[in-house]
Amino acid sequence: MTQTSADLLFELGTEELPAGPLSTMAAALGSSILEGLAHHGLTYASSKIFATPRRLAVLVKGMSLEAPDKTVEALGPPVTAARDKQGDWTPAALGFAKKQGVDVTDLTVINTSKGDRLGLCRTERGARAATVLPEVLANAVARIPVTKRMRWGRERHEFLRPVQWVVALLDKQVIDVVVMGINSGRHTLGHRFHHPEAISLESPATYEETLLAANVLADFGQRRERIRSQVIAIAEGLKANAVIDDALLDEVTGLVEWPVALQGSFDPAFLEVPAGAVISSMKEHQKYFHLVSDEGQLLPLFITIANIESHHPASVVAGNERVIRPRLSDAAFFFETDKTTPLADRSSRLEGIVFQQKLGSVADKTRRIVALSGWIADALGADSSVTQRAATLAKCDLVTDLVLEFPDLQGIAGAHYARHDCELEAVAAAVEEHYWPRFSGDQLPNSPEASAVALADRLDTLVGIFGIGQAPTGSKDPFALRRGALAVIRLLVNLDTPLTLSDLAERAAREYPNNLLAPDTASAVTEYTLERFRSWYDDKNIAVEVLRAVLATGITGPAEVDRRVAALNAFAGTDASIALAAANKRVANILSKSGETRAGKPMPDLFNEPAENQLYESLEGLKAVVADKISEGDYAAALSELASLQAPVDAFFENVMVNADDPAIRDNRHELLAALRNAFTGIADFALLGGGSQ
Repeated sequence: MTQTSADLLFELGTEELPAGPLSTMAAALGSSILEGLAHHGLTYASSKIFATPRRLAVLVKGMSLEAPDKTVEALGPPVTAARDKQGDWTPAALGFAKKQGVDVTDLTVINTSKGDRLGLCRTERGARAATVLPEVLANAVARIPVTKRMRWGRERHEFLRPVQWVVALLDKQVIDVVVMGINSGRHTLGHRFHHPEAISLESPATYEETLLAANVLADFGQRRERIRSQVIAIAEGLKANAVIDDALLDEVTGLVEWPVALQGSFDPAFLEVPAGAVISSMKEHQKYFHLVSDEGQLLPLFITIANIESHHPASVVAGNERVIRPRLSDAAFFFETDKTTPLADRSSRLEGIVFQQKLGSVADKTRRIVALSGWIADALGADSSVTQRAATLAKCDLVTDLVLEFPDLQGIAGAHYARHDCELEAVAAAVEEHYWPRFSGDQLPNSPEASAVALADRLDTLVGIFGIGQAPTGSKDPFALRRGALAVIRLLVNLDTPLTLSDLAERAAREYPNNLLAPDTASAVTEYTLERFRSWYDDKNIAVEVLRAVLATGITGPAEVDRRVAALNAFAGTDASIALAAANKRVANILSKSGETRAGKPMPDLFNEPAENQLYESLEGLKAVVADKISEGDYAAALSELASLQAPVDAFFENVMVNADDPAIRDNRHELLAALRNAFTGIADFALLGGGSQ
């Protein structure tokens, strides 16, 4: 029986690759190989990629050995142009035949949408895997994204790290391909120390188990999970909790082929240093996992991942403990040195730090956020003196030695130094918390004072950068304005304040010198920030049309927007909502076509249909109730009241000719429809909701 499919294995063996781009490179290699197979019409059952510091590999199972034959159709000149008046073949027909390598009599007539054409149909044999694979594999390697290339030896080949071996197997057959001067074969290498000898691979199917026997766990995901489980097991044995950051876990996974977790410790005296500095030293520099107590307190313990199963693990641990001590000593030294200068005394040094060339120094920014945060605090009913003192100190830790060495301690270090200087606890807490939320889903400040500083800081940046014409474009957002705008929304919704974005943006713009910012800055910032609601509601599975319906009313208070969206989202999808949305669309179309602005004040004396009176009386009966519910912010109740209009609205459109011949009656009916529309747009523009078309 003829074999129709086989397994393909391609492995690129290298010197140790950096952990960061490892997964991206492996994924690119895999996708390029699969694209190459698809290009040649070769199918496969499944595929899997592998990535370790010394290898990128792709296993394709059940790959077809031959692509199906295909019929190729070549079109020539129109039949009418194939022969001349004497019935002889024209130059066009003869030329086409010559180009196809056939006699003109071999051509046939092919029916097309543009008429009959002279043409040729022939069957092309499908691609053979063994024939096309060398090109597919070589091209796939060439397409691996490499930001920094290096050369090695006397050749001019370039890659992220020197390539040492290449494996290319189609079942048991070696596919001959040359990659960076190296001929492919069936020999791979195991763990650099545990199994440095060359290993002959019998077939792709045995790849994983063969490497596993040679102390290489080639599957990135399995290696990652083994590290996680080992770290958790050690932590549980110590009755502690391991903090496993996903980014650190990925990085460590990319550094080892045979992970072995080991527990070490450091001098408890270093716990006097801010925990963030200790954690940063262990995490960023040494790639250690730190441990905390059940109360969240940092413990003088760490877990490191070795790439070897040592016969003397204590020596490995001692080496790691020896390496971390100088880094922790540096952090302790910076911390103690910084405390000799009061935080407030560092403010003058902020003059020398540029916030943005056109917008001045960090000291200029500080003066602006002090003024703006005080105004916000007053609006919130917060303590403006605490707020402005916190704003004054908020950026002072940027010039401390600890933050210069550990930038991620901004705010955290400042809070420590503020407490050391005997500042009020509310001030110290606000210095740290004004950076919250730092990322999507992060915690929010715990006090209105801290929230006021957080808002002022972000609004100042938004208004300043927008005002000088440097709004984010595409993927470029150097000042993290998208994240800042979303933080502003979260802060204002959490505060449940009537403060509007338009008022805040205008007040923030006022703190800048005259004529520095563009005239439309406040409105541009308001629009941009409101647009960030889309991503927030996407995470909550709230349709964008609900948000658009609310924003169409012109409100710019995030807390108000959120309340209306929540109520409208709960209402949307009900029978009443669907019917009323369709009616509102119809009303909007009618009024827009009339070309006149309507006040929504019909005259009952001009009604001559019962359905007109019924709709008018229903609207009048709801006005006061709906207005009260809206003023109370109870939009769910207001929508519930408006839902009772479904029947009279349906009756009106079924029984009343809106565009009557009599101009007075027609205008009066338009006024009634305007009154109906006004009743709804007090909450949202229902015409923008899904409700069919009328």
